[in-house]
Amino acid sequence: MTLLRAITTAQAPKAIGPYSQAIAIPGLLFVSGQLPLDPATGTMVEGTVAARAHRVFTNLRAVAEAAGCTMGDAIKTTVFLTDLADFPAVNAVYAEYFPQPHPARSAVQVAALPLGSPLEAEAIFVRRA
Repeated sequence: MTLLRAITTAQAPKAIGPYSQAIAIPGLLFVSGQLPLDPATGTMVEGTVAARAHRVFTNLRAVAEAAGCTMGDAIKTTVFLTDLADFPAVNAVYAEYFPQPHPARSAVQVAALPLGSPLEAEAIFVRRA
């Protein structure tokens, strides 16, 4: 009997490769990197980096909720940016989604992200159920 359980929801974009939206194990949830994709169309949302950040964190929240978690259950996040100059705008949006105490976080600049996205975020959550 495996302790791993894949989590999927239509409220977040389908995986664009051989991975799960999230994997739940007893006590923890690991949410894969979320891009600013509209789950209804599978296309990248347009607009400012802040608008795209809202989509990223909305997608992340949808996957977490599908596993019975809230954003307040997040314990570690990683934000990937193709330009660290976007960090202040993304940071402001991030603060709207994660209540205090804020999860531990890393933010790194990368050369490129899938589908030409300017940002991606992943998270680890504590599962109480």
